[in-house]
Amino acid sequence: MKKEFHEKQIKKGMNKTIFSFFVFFTICQLSAQDYYSALRNKYWIYEENDQKAFHYLNIYISKAKKEKNYAELFQAYDDAIRYSPNKKIEYADSAISAAKLSGNSDLIGSSYISKGAVYYFTYRKFQPALNEYLKAYEYTKNTDDEFLKYQNLYHIGVVKSYLGYYEEALQLFKSCNVYFKSKIKANIHPNLIKNHQKGYLNCLHQMIVCYQQLGNYTESEKLIKEGLDALPKDSFFNLEKSYFYKSEAITEFNKKSYLNSIQIFNKALPEFIKINDYTFASVIYYYRGSAYDELKNTEKALSDYKKVDSIFNKYQFILPELRNNYEKLITFYRNKNQPKEELYYTKQLLKADSIISTDFKYLSNRIHRDYDTKSLLEAQSNLEKTNSFGKFLLIFSFVVILVLILFLAYWLRKKKEIQIKYEELLEKISSKNTKIKENADLNKLTEKNSKIEIKTVQLLKSKFSDFEKNNGFLEKGITAGKLAIEFGTNATYISQFMNEYQGCNFNTYINKLRIDYATEKIYNNKLWQKYSVEDIALACGFSNRQSFSNLFYEQNGIRPADFLKKRKEEIRLKRVS
Repeated sequence: MKKEFHEKQIKKGMNKTIFSFFVFFTICQLSAQDYYSALRNKYWIYEENDQKAFHYLNIYISKAKKEKNYAELFQAYDDAIRYSPNKKIEYADSAISAAKLSGNSDLIGSSYISKGAVYYFTYRKFQPALNEYLKAYEYTKNTDDEFLKYQNLYHIGVVKSYLGYYEEALQLFKSCNVYFKSKIKANIHPNLIKNHQKGYLNCLHQMIVCYQQLGNYTESEKLIKEGLDALPKDSFFNLEKSYFYKSEAITEFNKKSYLNSIQIFNKALPEFIKINDYTFASVIYYYRGSAYDELKNTEKALSDYKKVDSIFNKYQFILPELRNNYEKLITFYRNKNQPKEELYYTKQLLKADSIISTDFKYLSNRIHRDYDTKSLLEAQSNLEKTNSFGKFLLIFSFVVILVLILFLAYWLRKKKEIQIKYEELLEKISSKNTKIKENADLNKLTEKNSKIEIKTVQLLKSKFSDFEKNNGFLEKGITAGKLAIEFGTNATYISQFMNEYQGCNFNTYINKLRIDYATEKIYNNKLWQKYSVEDIALACGFSNRQSFSNLFYEQNGIRPADFLKKRKEEIRLKRVS
């Protein structure tokens, strides 16, 4: 009996010890969490980019590392992004590493969103931002945290919008808007309500931007009214209020209500200046300057145009829609006969075009309106000569006149030759019922005495037939080897097949298809008639303009630039008549 009693006492004591240890461990954990929260509260009072926050952040990071608490380490690095003025990318990378060590998919997704936000909001680097958001998407698309999921989709939509994919962006903003709006009156914490309100209002604003860029002003006006009506009377939403004022002012500008638009722009601008949102500040300066321009207030117009240039100089950033800002400055100083200023803004426009074409490659066709790269370079060259060699202007003018006289006869003869070649090409197009395709349908080719097996020949006929129908030849860098892998055969068979059934090698075959495609598009497609030769060459799979131009000339007897020009002239004459 004594032995049993003794064992029960020992067992009871062990249970108490285990329970006490569990309680102690739980308290320690809670205390640790309270410690991290206390640290966050210490530095959360500081403004963005205030390095005083690192007094507490470094303690936070050190403790999380020591405890191998990777979730908290992620949080520390993520917060460090906010307070670091010049190491945001480094801290974003550290946040990604910590999130990966935690094994939490939501944290990993959130870390990629943070890095994308740094690229977009701090550096205005659209393509790398989109890359990070797309990485985040892989981690957030199936998450239970819907806010995180739609937050990422919103960011993807923003970058797509700035890249010009307005239709795609619009669909993303619509889906995000439905989600955020549904949570505004949900039974959740007030702070979460505010976050969802911000999400809803920001989606409305981005939808307005898309509709305005697409020319759908009816829809944009509806959403502006909805946004202004939905704005809470809370300073927390001052930025969103400025977004809607800015959009409303652009609408008034498009209605030619210039005075009213200026007044509304003036209400929107202070908040953008306060948070250093130079994107929309530059938009306001451009449109307000244009409004002053329309009202013949040249002094204020120039002041605003120059503010856009100042932002561009400081941040090396400009939107495609603001390109016209420089064209207006160039025109103004040209009319004032001030070549020094004209040269400066011409150089600025060239620099802006270079940046735009890097970040917005596919938009390059739409932004070269009054000044394409070639004409700008020529203008720059002429202005530099004017500024550097003004004393010799008369001599140069005389030489130019002599040269023009010498080449006039040559030019007239060349023009006549181009017209003849153009007419011959039109005849060629007409004979094919406006669809250029010199190569016969591969499925209709009869088998010849070939070194290739009949089954392989039939396979290649079918594959090449689909290849032509699907415009596979437009892929840049395509080779017989790559196509052989795709067709499930080898490059030797493809080479033999080309020689036997097309009477040429693989490269010649691809180039013929590309030139035929380009010719047909230039002749029939109004959009393609607006493209430059460089853009057409790239769209058809060529690596550069020169090789495309040479092959086009070899096949059609006329340069693509001349063909484009003649086709435009022909269409214009038909309209007049």
